[in-house]
Amino acid sequence: MTNSNKKPITIITGCLGSGKTTLLRKLLKKPELQHNTAVIVNEFGKIGLDHHLLKKTDEKTVLLNGGCICCNNREDLENELKSFLSMDHNKDASINRIIIETTGMADPSPILFTILTNPLLQHHYYIESVVATVDTKNGLLHLKNNPELVKQVIVADKIILTKTDISTLEEKEELMRQLHRINPSCEVHEAIHGDIGIDILKVDHQSLSISKIEAEPLKIENTNHYDSNIKSISFTFNSPLDWTAFGLWLSALLHANGEDVLRVKGLLDVGEDGPIVLNGVQHIIHPPEHLDTWPDNVKHSHLVFILRSIEPMDIEKSLKSFQFFLGTDIEVLELITAL
Repeated sequence: MTNSNKKPITIITGCLGSGKTTLLRKLLKKPELQHNTAVIVNEFGKIGLDHHLLKKTDEKTVLLNGGCICCNNREDLENELKSFLSMDHNKDASINRIIIETTGMADPSPILFTILTNPLLQHHYYIESVVATVDTKNGLLHLKNNPELVKQVIVADKIILTKTDISTLEEKEELMRQLHRINPSCEVHEAIHGDIGIDILKVDHQSLSISKIEAEPLKIENTNHYDSNIKSISFTFNSPLDWTAFGLWLSALLHANGEDVLRVKGLLDVGEDGPIVLNGVQHIIHPPEHLDTWPDNVKHSHLVFILRSIEPMDIEKSLKSFQFFLGTDIEVLELITAL
C-alpha cells in the first residue's frame, strides 16, 4: 500500500502556551479540513478544556486525558486510531486525515514509534508531518529551561513561530538561528494568531536544500536540569549511493546507537530518476519514499544527522569506511554544536 492509499497523520506539538490549539482551531476552519478530518487531543489532567473548543469545529474529536500519550497512554492512542479506521470502513464517517495535538509536555518520538511499529496502523496510516509551535517572545528561555521543547524541535518537519507580533526582530532572528542549529533540516514559518495555510501540514522535500543550513557554529548555553550534548552533521554525496550498502551501514549505526541518533533526514541519489526520501527518529525509520523527480532538478544527495552523546566525526569516519562499498565521494558540509 503506497502513501496515496494511506491516511496522513499530522502531529502538532509545542510547549504550553505556544499556540498549538489556536493554530489547530484556525486550520480546522479551512474548507478542506472541515468535514473529513479527525482530531485527537491529549490533555494532561482530568479536564480538557481545549477539547470543548475544538468540539465546536469538528465533531470527530477525541480527547485522551489523564496523562500524556507520549509515555503512558500509547494504548489509548492505538485504540482511537483503530476506531477511526473502523468508522471509515463501516461508513459511519468519512475520514481522510488525522491530526494529533499533543500536550506541551510531550516528546513526540514515542508517538511516532507507536504508529510506525504497529502493523495495522502502519498499513493504513503514514506520518505526513510533525509541526511544532514555538513562542517567539519566550522561545529562547524555553529552549534553555524546557527539554521537551528541544525534543519537539528535533522531531519537527516544520516549526511555526507564534507571537511574532509582540516580539522584536532581534528576538525572532536569534531564535531562528538557534532553532536551525538544533534541527538544520526544518522549515520555519510564522503564524500570527494561528493564521496559516493548510500547506503547513504537508512536507516540502525542498526543505532539505543545502542553502537552508547555516554555516556558523553556535552553542546554546544550557541551564538548570537539562544537559543534552546534542550536535548535528550534514553530508553531500558527489555520485549515486549503493542503496543496499548504505542501508546496511545505517542499520548497523541505528542498532548500535539508535536512541542517540535523534534524527536522520535526507534525499538520496541511488541512481534512479528521483531521490529516495529518508526520514527517521531514533531507531525508527519511516518507510523510504521514492520520488519521481528531483526538487528543483538539482540531483544532489543530502543527509542530516542530529546526534546526542555521539561525536559527529565518528559518524563521518564510519561513513567514509564504507566508501569502498558505496563507491562515492563524501563531503562534510558542516559540523554544528547545537546545544
